[in-house]
Amino acid sequence: MRMTLDLARKSQRTFGGWLILLVLATSPLLAQQSPVQPPTVVFMTDFGVIDDSVALCKGVMYSIAPNLRIVDLTHQVNAFSIRDGALFLFGASPYFPAGTVFVAVVDPGVGSSRKAVVVKTKRGQFFVLPDNGLMTLVEDRDGIEGIRELTNPEWMVGAKISSTFHGRDIFSPVGAHIARGDDWTQVGPVVKELVRLDLKPASVDDKGLTGEVIALDGPFGNLVTNISAEDFLKLGYRRGDKLKVTIAGHEVEMPFVNTFSDVPLKQPLLFIDSRGRASFALNQASFAVVYKVDPPQPLFIPRKPH
Repeated sequence: MRMTLDLARKSQRTFGGWLILLVLATSPLLAQQSPVQPPTVVFMTDFGVIDDSVALCKGVMYSIAPNLRIVDLTHQVNAFSIRDGALFLFGASPYFPAGTVFVAVVDPGVGSSRKAVVVKTKRGQFFVLPDNGLMTLVEDRDGIEGIRELTNPEWMVGAKISSTFHGRDIFSPVGAHIARGDDWTQVGPVVKELVRLDLKPASVDDKGLTGEVIALDGPFGNLVTNISAEDFLKLGYRRGDKLKVTIAGHEVEMPFVNTFSDVPLKQPLLFIDSRGRASFALNQASFAVVYKVDPPQPLFIPRKPH
């Protein structure tokens, strides 16, 4: 008799558990709720990965926001190259949602009078970085909603801040505070405008298009330019056409094609890259090495002959 009662109670508990799970699963309120996403910081530096600098910065961020998701954009920006850092921020930021915090430390002026700032763009993204031109390309494309200087010591690490490691002591903690939802306007006073890189836009005239090689495409040695596909196509070229391009004073003949394999190995080509800009490459070789191109360098593309 006792065994029969125990089995009955066990069955009742089991049925009750399944009933609760069924009610939770079919609740309209829960069905409408989406999973809570962790706050995201996109982290970019020129620190490299040979020492502990990147890990120290991440440790600071995790100490403030343990549930943080950190995406490494790159830590191999060419040392001191603000221009390259600006290009990476420009290329990556459209692929992240509003609310993403970018912590960017390419800072040859660390410890000097340059400002440390947080910038909110009109796309709703935040950029925590030195005010040295890193925001130039993003600002031109996305617009700026607000700028604040980082002066609040409560948002920084340690009583004595290093004069040479602001990535750890200022930028990382501020980025983590903003990512976890703290009021970004508390970082410090309003800044009216940002320092800008002196970037000359490409120009088209009756003779052709004058532009600039502004960076290299990672280890491949492709040339990244400031020439949009729209401006290049104004010259009249169509895929398959050959043209002569003057780059850093050297004239190089090549076809305008879709991709690298459209030309023989080691041969030059002009193509529209993944960012929608005219780019120059060699099929399975480095254009920069072969033609000794070290950005920034001028380039000229003539109009297509009639």
